[in-house]
Amino acid sequence: MEAESRLQELGILKEIAELLNKGTETDEILSDVLEKLLGVTGLKSGWIFLIGGDGTYRLAAKKNLPEALSRSNFAPMCAGECWCIEKYRNGRLSKATNIMECKRLEDAIINNLGDTGELTHHATVPLRAGDERFGILNVGSPNKLHFDQEELALLESVALQIGTSLKRIELARQERELALTAERNRLARDLHDSVNQLLFSVSLTAKGGASMAKSDEVRETFAYIQELTQEALNEMRALIWQLRPQGLENGIVSALRGYAQMLGLELDIQVKGVLNLPGKIEEAIWRIGQESMANCKKHSGQTKISIKITVKQKCLTLEISDPGCGFHYLEGNELPSLGLKSMKDRVEALGGQLRIVSAVGQGTELAAQIPV
Repeated sequence: MEAESRLQELGILKEIAELLNKGTETDEILSDVLEKLLGVTGLKSGWIFLIGGDGTYRLAAKKNLPEALSRSNFAPMCAGECWCIEKYRNGRLSKATNIMECKRLEDAIINNLGDTGELTHHATVPLRAGDERFGILNVGSPNKLHFDQEELALLESVALQIGTSLKRIELARQERELALTAERNRLARDLHDSVNQLLFSVSLTAKGGASMAKSDEVRETFAYIQELTQEALNEMRALIWQLRPQGLENGIVSALRGYAQMLGLELDIQVKGVLNLPGKIEEAIWRIGQESMANCKKHSGQTKISIKITVKQKCLTLEISDPGCGFHYLEGNELPSLGLKSMKDRVEALGGQLRIVSAVGQGTELAAQIPV
């Protein structure tokens, strides 16, 4: 009987391993694995919380939750505190364990917030890979008050597989980012070594032609060619900066100052708080700052721009303003340019919000708030 049980457990782990190795979309994989786990174990309900290093959590997968937990688009599962998350945060959840009662379900019963489907208890298992932790797996069934050691051991093995897969997905994401950075750097080098040098040669040739021309008409033509080539050179240098920001390795402030200097802008930049930021947030600030300074150079009619970065209580605020000509914009309307839409998309992709205030003759102000 013990051998049969062991073979069944190995079969379950094999099926789940196959699911985990199929994709790279975290939530989709977790949902599929949770469904498979419930199916092969006969358990009724399950959910997975992914928990960040700062303790914030999100509901990444759920199956067959009772009305008390699924009402209002799973609102009870997306906010508030519970005992399993509290144990995870304070380091007391190191292995699969029985939770005597579910606080969320207890609150629902006390406040008469919907049918619990007779689900009152669940087992909780940390998702980990080595020393890294990613969140928790919760499973339960109606009227099931306790999980024996064999059940907990199986859940722990599954949770370890899930944690290892989450680590694999994270490493794959980092590898893609590194490959993208390397490709940007390669393209920047190619542009500098070929197109940029070619434009510089054209500019020198046009300058020489203008000095040698005998008629005013030819001299003006060469001067016009030189002017166009210089504009193209400036655009090319800006593009190379966008692909490979020189100075970003020395920090975001250094990079923004260098880009402003390259554009011929007078930048007033202020920083409050510690700027020890994740790479994706630092890159977003850099790209938004780039786009804002480029817009100031092209459209505002001014050479002054102000950037203020404030980090306070796990929130970064980025404020950018220029005293230029501004443009007509009402909040809620469609953004008038691709650059502004790109800024908004970058901020929202990081869970933040972007506010734009501008009016003709009154300058432009941008304010982004991003959780860190």
